[in-house]
Order: sequence, then structure tokens, then C-alpha cells
Amino acid sequence: MKNRISTGALFAMLMLMAMLPRTGHSQEIDPNAYYEIVSSNNLVLDNQDSEDDGTQIFINNRVENRVSQVWQLTTPGYGVYKICTPLSDKCVDNNNTKEPGPVIQWDNGATNMNQFWKLTKIGGNTYTFTNITNGLNLGISDDGQPGKAALQLVADSTSARQHWTLRRSNIKIDKEALRSSSDKDWENETIFAINKEPGHTTYVPFPSVESLKSSPDYRKAWLRPNSPRYQLLNGNWKFNWVKQPSERPVNFYKPNYDVSGWKEIPVPSNWEMYGYGTPIYTNITYPHRNNPPFIQGKKGYTIMDEPNPVGSYRRDFNIPDDWKGSEIFIHFDGVYSAMYLWVNGKKVGYSQGANNDAEFNITKYVKPGKNVLAVEVYRWSDGSYLEDQDMFRLSGIHRDVYLFATPKLRLRDYYLTASFTGDDLSKAIFNVRTNVTNYGKTVDEAVVDITLLDQDGKQVAFISDVVKDIRKGQETVNTASVEVKNPHLWSAETPYLYTAILELKDKTGKTLEAMSSQFGFRKIEIKNKRVYINNEQVFFKGANRHDIHPQHGKAVPVESMIEDILLFKRYNLNTIRTSHYPNDAKMYALHDYYGLYVMDEADIECHGNHSISNKESWLPAYVDRMVRMVERDKNHPSVIFWSMGNESGDGKNFDTVYKEARKLDPRPIHYEGKNRIADMDSRMYPSIESMKQQDEEKSDKPFFLCEYAHAMGNAIGNLDEYWDYIENHSHRMIGGCIWDWVDQGINKYGELPDRYYFGGGFGDKPNDFDFCCNGIVTPDRQVTPKLIEVKKVYQYIKFKPVDLKAGKVKLENRYDFLNLNQFDLQWQLLKDGQIVESGVLSLGDAAPNKDIEVTIPYKTALDAGSEYFLNLSARLKKDCNWANAGHEVASEQYSLTGKIAVAPADTAFNDTLKVEEEKGQIGFRAPGFFIAFNPETGKMVSLRYAGTDMIYNKEGFDFNWFRAMDNDKRDYLPTTVKKQAFDWKQATDKKSVTITTSLEATVGSGTQKVVLPFDVTYTVYANGTVDVDATFKAGNDFNLPRLGLQVALNPTLEQVEWYGRGPIENYWDRKNAAYVGLYKNTVTGMEEAYVRAQSMGNRDDVRWLTLKSLDNQGIRITSKDHLNFSALHFTDPELWELTYGHDLDNIRRAEVILNLDCIQRGIGNGSCGPGPRPHYEIEKNKNYSYSFRIENAK
Repeated sequence: MKNRISTGALFAMLMLMAMLPRTGHSQEIDPNAYYEIVSSNNLVLDNQDSEDDGTQIFINNRVENRVSQVWQLTTPGYGVYKICTPLSDKCVDNNNTKEPGPVIQWDNGATNMNQFWKLTKIGGNTYTFTNITNGLNLGISDDGQPGKAALQLVADSTSARQHWTLRRSNIKIDKEALRSSSDKDWENETIFAINKEPGHTTYVPFPSVESLKSSPDYRKAWLRPNSPRYQLLNGNWKFNWVKQPSERPVNFYKPNYDVSGWKEIPVPSNWEMYGYGTPIYTNITYPHRNNPPFIQGKKGYTIMDEPNPVGSYRRDFNIPDDWKGSEIFIHFDGVYSAMYLWVNGKKVGYSQGANNDAEFNITKYVKPGKNVLAVEVYRWSDGSYLEDQDMFRLSGIHRDVYLFATPKLRLRDYYLTASFTGDDLSKAIFNVRTNVTNYGKTVDEAVVDITLLDQDGKQVAFISDVVKDIRKGQETVNTASVEVKNPHLWSAETPYLYTAILELKDKTGKTLEAMSSQFGFRKIEIKNKRVYINNEQVFFKGANRHDIHPQHGKAVPVESMIEDILLFKRYNLNTIRTSHYPNDAKMYALHDYYGLYVMDEADIECHGNHSISNKESWLPAYVDRMVRMVERDKNHPSVIFWSMGNESGDGKNFDTVYKEARKLDPRPIHYEGKNRIADMDSRMYPSIESMKQQDEEKSDKPFFLCEYAHAMGNAIGNLDEYWDYIENHSHRMIGGCIWDWVDQGINKYGELPDRYYFGGGFGDKPNDFDFCCNGIVTPDRQVTPKLIEVKKVYQYIKFKPVDLKAGKVKLENRYDFLNLNQFDLQWQLLKDGQIVESGVLSLGDAAPNKDIEVTIPYKTALDAGSEYFLNLSARLKKDCNWANAGHEVASEQYSLTGKIAVAPADTAFNDTLKVEEEKGQIGFRAPGFFIAFNPETGKMVSLRYAGTDMIYNKEGFDFNWFRAMDNDKRDYLPTTVKKQAFDWKQATDKKSVTITTSLEATVGSGTQKVVLPFDVTYTVYANGTVDVDATFKAGNDFNLPRLGLQVALNPTLEQVEWYGRGPIENYWDRKNAAYVGLYKNTVTGMEEAYVRAQSMGNRDDVRWLTLKSLDNQGIRITSKDHLNFSALHFTDPELWELTYGHDLDNIRRAEVILNLDCIQRGIGNGSCGPGPRPHYEIEKNKNYSYSFRIENAK
């Protein structure tokens, strides 16, 4: 955000400042004192306790001893001052602009002249504050009301609005808050690893190739190894939790410390999920005071009650006799946030980096037989400043813990790569780098044999690499290579994996250890402003995914990992961004196996304090997190991109991180915060217009949307328009990842597993409420209408009409590596929503980026009185590892005839309407039919067929404008409807009567009041038909989410049938996957599983619908033009007031609330990003009309 002034410009400005006349007040201002800065209307400058960069400064009423209202005036010399808050390293800043407007606070920068203010005395202790870079004066707004932002204004020393009085304060600042040093490892950014092993690829050692091949994890590394040199330590551990370090059992690590009375906790797990401490959801705001590297409390935050919880873990383990003489290591896959380790009472080491491996050599600490393991985990550490991701903050040992044993001469690491010559993929060079480490006596010679096997177990390559002169305590690095002809290539569509077996032998040929990795031959390159894999330009169609499970928190079970990956594959997502940290190592083995492209992201996000990225003392921690990720995941073919982190500013530390990563591996490096050093440009949440502008910038870099289509609540609007541009019109775009995959709703300990809570649900402070519920699947991985829309837009087969009446359709193959001959094409011909003909075609040969024309052999003659649709569905011919034969991969629907006009009401009957007037009501009766209106309100109050009233409690059709959605960002405003006119007129033949109403809806009150006129005309026929014509006038005051009518219906009308778009919920800008058809459901069944209760259940383009009771009584509504409907047991204001979707039972009414909408705005992506596009908005000052018919549903 902040631009820095160049060194030359800085020097020139300092020289100029040196020549400024002194104002005679420098001796009067004490840089060590605290001052209240008081405006001319006796309000004080106040940062409102914010410790974040970029927040505005305000003027407020003085509050005694409020620290946010006192400031220090420090001087860099040259007669200027900086206005700094004493509780964080922030100063008043001109927001890097020359324009008048609000000032902000920003990190105290020694050379940041945006923070330099010249004080000019007006008289006494009153001054003007002039910013030296833009010449504007600090001031207040015209009305000068408390709570308004402090401003920088065009300088006018005569204006009282720009006068400030310095009032010395005697406030006592908490010494803890002012602390600038710590003796704690977990408050020292330079200490993040003590006695930790360097990072390396993921493996388990075996004593022989035979035992390796017999293990369950051979070729499936997500399964548990069965190696005599491996011991899993997962399970129940003794556990003690305290809320702060001073209360921890200091000596618990000693073997004789009695832990028999302690409770147990599963490892891996997050302790908050088991009732220890408070889960905290926050997006940007740190859950502790923002004063790196210290962990300090902040008033009103959960941390005041739980200053820094510590979990003490104990368990015993046994070292088998045959491990004697081995090197023994303990490996932690992930611990939040910092940990100490003891073995048998001896301190082994320390680690930070919650999502990086931590491995320790414990050989000298263990003994044969029983051993005591102790781990002390701190919830918060200085590492927490780099773990400021948009997520629930959870703690503990959240991934696997295991032991492994190696010989004294061991294969510590290896790196497998493939290289190709130009575009020739017919042969590849298989490259191996090995790192052999010697913990014993000097070895003059050893051998590493590398065998490459195909999926049938056939050897395709072999390398025998001799390693010489391996000295004690040293590591020898060797490289070797071999040519492989006609390799099967790995891609997300064709994830062919070889098995590389590495066998370390001594010079006599005796096997010392063996290990294996799955390996994929694939080529990645950037050219022509795009990313190519195996010479094919690829679009990355993805989503961001957090590690989260509703019952287990961040300790995600393998079964849930597989479930996520299968859903990705089945719903046409090919890319996963590991937002915003490395995932469990098992996840990458699954990506390799099933086929997904991965953007592997380092565990670096200091969103709440970007200044950290510019601080050299933090650089080693940045590099460590990146390097450990690359070293661990380097052998996975699924990893296409490395990402240096997320939303951490553009600090200089990333320059070094990039260089260090590049030394290790050539894959493209991403970082949205500093595109100029990354290998690709990246943006978040652009509108389509902004995306186009950025795409057209002069750059040779590929352009990626690392986050877009914010899926919070009822969302994912106009996704098809993004992808129409990306795939068909862009210059350098390569795709994007939706934010995000799964709603981060979690359970409360002890409650039912289907109750999901978000921020604030645990009493956590600070919190960002439901901003964590942005998934295209629910917390328990239910498929949502959002995901089905994503599947349709992301599909890799595009259908193009050629001659629909003749059944001719073209299929374009947008796969990169699959032929269309792997699919069948199922087709259906629909007549008025009913399937009247269907069949299956076996698709012929069409290579990637080619097309094929097919003829659908339907025989049905299309009669003029019916509406016909052709449905097409491409499906797998054969089973694959992620779906069974018959799975749909792409679909389309074509209208063959267009919508059929509704005929005029039938008047070929003899019945007439009898008028019945009584107090407050006028009714019209015919045999088996009665309808009534209230002339005072204009509302229909009764509609009876065969004696059963369809209207509930006289709540007939009423004005409806409100929609409860996160994307709309609007609360309900009280609404009243007043009748302006009511009239009725009966036809001369008494077969019909016309009721005309003119009404006004008043939304809100006072300055928020909006008046919206509307007219509703009812034409009632004696046979029970009622034609409704409504016209609405959209005002000019705000964007209306909907215009329509709402009616409460008889509770028995639970059975819903409709002919329109479905079966899934759909909206104006999210209906590509909702095809016109005939569908059935119940009113309760039309509810959606939104974690934050909100609008749901809409169906668009509805031709007709019926609501019936089980005994077949009910109403039919037929649209004459365009109609949306939803039928639920609650209103939208009730949903919005409810908060949690799992509490719907608390508001579920008996009656049916039927919404019949003339128009609804699109849903857009406005919770974080652009709202609906203009052509999906309800236009202001425009009349909207619709018509529908009500009949007895016999």
C-alpha cells in the first residue's frame, strides 16, 4: 500500500527541511511525554484501540485514562515531528496521498516522510500540524461530530478546524504493554528451531525392498506404513491444559512426574475441539495485541481470560531391541503454534512453524525399552504473527507424530526430476539427486540403486550410483540420470505414476535401507504469457481449501481428505491452492494419485501487520517456512506452483524468499502481494471489468486469480461470465481459485455434530462473525447448488448448436489430455418437462482441442402446442479411480421450440359470482369457490377451493422487497403498506369481477425512508381462476434485491411441484446448471444448509407450480411471462434475525410462505468483491410488471 520515497528524494527533502525556519516550540515538546491532541471543539484524537495498519484516526469525546487518546510526539530532527501511539509501533500517516481526506495510522518508519508533521504555534499550546509531503493540515470535518474521521485539509492556518491544542497527560501506561524484549523463545522471532533436522522429502525407511513392497503405503503413501523401522505415536496421550504459561506444570517432562491423574486427548487433535480453551475465528485482526514478537493481552479480547494457553502432553513409547545401533528420529507433521520436546527428562529441542514438519534426532536421548516423551505446546508464539490466516485459530498437535530408525549411514534426502529436450516428449531424462549422511565411521564407498517401475511393476530405468568417501558427520550429495523412452506423462487428467525405489547398500551389496516415492514425468513451462504442461496450455480451474473439519478442526482425517479430492474431481475442479499453508503430506500423495494441480503455499501471512515483511530480523523465519515446504513437497508431480504466502504486503523479505526457493526448484513461484518478483501476476476479487483491464496490461507474465468468486452464503453469481472471458477472450489469463472450498463451521464440544458455529459462537473475541463460511460445500461436505454451478461452468466439454431441429450438435473437447472417445453422450427429449424420448451415443474420436459433430436421433414430431427441450449429458464410459462409469462430466440443455404462451382464461362455463359484503371484507362466491379482499388494506384475505382456504390467517399477497443474503449487505428495514385506492367491478355476465388496488410500500423511516408504489389487479372468474397482474415502481434510493408478492398459505400445502428451472436452487446470475424440467419436492425439502441462515430456495424461469396437501388439495400458479418462486416455512427477515442455520427449527412456521417474484437481482459476489453486474440489477426508476394465474390444483 505504502510507496517509499527514493533515497535521493529523501535527502533533498531533508535538506529542505533543514532550512525551514524554526518555530520556537521544540524545547516545549517533550518526546517522552504523553499528550492529548485536542481539537478546537474540545474533542481528542483517538485511534480507537486499533493496532492495525491502514485504520483511520478519529476525533472523540475525551475518556479518562484511555490510552488510545494519548500520543507521543517524537522527532527525527529538522523541526518535524511524528505523532505516534504509545501502544503500538504506529504513527499518524497521510495515507500516501496528496488529496484531502482521512488520515490513517501506519507502521513507524524512520524514513517514511508521510508521517512527518511540521508544528506551527498559533498561540499558547495550540498548533497547526502540516504534513511535509503534501502540505495539508490535520483537521476535522465541518460538523466536527464525535466519531468522525480526522482529516487532512487544504492548509488554512486561520481555520479553527485545523487548530490543535497539546494537553499533557499523566496517564500511566502498562509496562507490560511497553515491553521491548523477552527472554522467551516463543517471543523471539529469531528463534524458531532448536536442534531441528533440516527439511527433506517425505519417506519411511524400510530394511529391504521386499518389506517396502509389502507395506500398505507402497504406491499409496496416504496409508499407514508397515515398516519395522517406523512407529506411529498417534493415539491417546496424557494431557494437561492451563490458560497461561505461569500455571503450567513446569516439571511434567521428568519421568518421575506423576501424570496418572491427567485426562487423555487424542493425538492428532486440536485441544479446543475437546473443550479446552476457546476457538477463535478472526480474518485479519490478531487475537492478541499487535506488538510483534510479543504475545500480550488486549482489552475485550479472549486472550485477557486465556493469556497464552499451554498444553502439556505425555506418553511412553518403546524402542525395540533391533533398533540398537540405529539413528532414531521423532517426526511431527504439524503443531500449533510452538513446542518444546523432552525425551526421558532431557530437553531435545524447540520448534515453530505450525504446518511445517519438525523432526528431531533423539538417538542420544533414548534407551531400549520404555521411554518417556513430553511435549509442551504454546497456543501463541511470535510465529502466530506469520499465521494470521482467515480461519479458526486452533491449537495443539494437529498432525501425525511418529518415530523412525535409520542405519548410521542413511539416505537423508533425495530429489527426483524429469527433463525434456525442447517440445520432444518422446523421451525424458530421469534425474536423481541423493543426500547420503553418515553418523558413524567414515565409509569409503556405498551405492544408491534407483529403480523406476511403471504401473505394472515393470522396470523402465535403473541407476546404480556409487557414493565415495563419506566422512563421519558429513553429508555427500550425488546426482545421476538415465534416459527413459516414451514415458507416460503425468497430468491432472492422466495422473500416471511411476514408482521410484531407492536402495542404499554398502560396498558389499548389503541393503542398509530402502524407500520409495511415486514419480510423474511432466513438463512445466511458461511461454506465450501462459502456463503449459506437457506442451499443452492449461487453464487452472480451482478453489482455495483450508484444513478444517467440523468435529476435528485442523486435524483432518484421511477419509475427509479423500472426500474433498473426489468432490474436486467429480465437480470439474482441477486445481487446489493450499490456502494458506502446506497441507498434511498425505494430501499431496492423494493429489498425485487422483490428479489435481496444486499451488503449494508457504505458511506465511502477517495480514494484520505487513511491516513484519520488511523487518530483517524476521527474514530467517520466512525463509525457513518456504524452504521446508519446498524440500518436503519437491517430489510431488501434482505441485505445479510454489506460493510464498498470502496477504503479507510487499516487504523486502520476499525478495530473499523467492531467491532461496528458486535455488531449490525451477517451478513457477506465485505471490499476489508482490507480483513484480513473482513468476506470474495474481489478483484477488476483481470485477470482470477490472480483470479485463489487468489482463490487457503489458506483461509477459501469466495472470491468475488466486482468489475470486467469494462464495460466502448464497453466492457464486455470474461465474460463467468470468470464464467466458478467461477461456475465450483473455490474453494471458490461466484461471483462478474460488474462495473457498468448505464452510469453516465447527462444532461445539459435546453438542450434536450437525450444529455448526462461526466467529462469535464460542464467545470468541475478536471475531469476524460468519466471514469464514465461504464454502462451495458445507462443513460436512454436502454438495450445494453453488458447487453444481461451478461444475457446469468449469466443464471441459463445450456444446455448440449446429441445427437443433435436425438434432445436430457440436462438442468441443476442452480437455488437455483426454479424447472424447472415453465418454458416452446420453440424451433426453423433454415435452413440457416430461421425458418422451432418450438414448445413448458412443462418442467418436476427438483429440484435445478438437471437436466432433453428433446427430441426436430423436423421432418425435414437435407439435406447436408444447414446449420441447433437448438435454445432453457426457458421461464416463469406464470406471476410473475417482468415479464410476456413467458419471456425468458435462451437460447442456437446448430449447427447441421456445416457451408456450398462456391461453386466455376459459370462460366456457355457466357459473356466476355472487357478491358478499360484510364489515372489513368483500367476497365473491361461486360453487366450490370463494375469494375475499379487505378494502381497507387491498389484500386478498381468503381463497377457498372446495371449502378449504388456501390463504393462512388472512395473510394474502403483500409487497415483498427484502432478501437476506451475505452478498446483499443489507438489513431488513421495517415496511408498511398503505392502500391508496381499492375498486372492483363485476362483468355484465357476472362470470368475472376485476379488483384493482393501488398501494404504497414505505420501507424504513426518517432519512432512510423509501416509498415504493405498486398496483395489483385481480381478475376473478367464477370457475375459480384468478389472474393477477402486478406493476412495481423501483425507486431511486437504493438497489432493491427483489420485487414481488408474498403470501402465507395453508400449512397442509407441503407438496411442491413445478415446471421451471431446477431441481437445485437457482438465481438470475446462477442458473447455468439448473435446467428447465418437471420437479417435485416438499416445502421443507427446499431448504438449503447455509451455516449463516439466509435467503434460500429460489427457482427461476418457472412456467407453473403447484402446492398441494397429501390429499391432493391445493393451488396451481401459472406464469404468463417471467416468475421466480420460493416456498418455505419462514420469511427472509426471520432468517436474517436467526443467525445460525442449524436453528431453523426455532423459527419454522406451520404455514407455507410463498414468494412470487417479478424480479430478483443477481446474487453477485459482494460479500468480498463485486456485487451483481449491472445487467443483473433491478434498474432504478423503472416499472416492472408480471402476471400469473391462480387455479384450483385438482
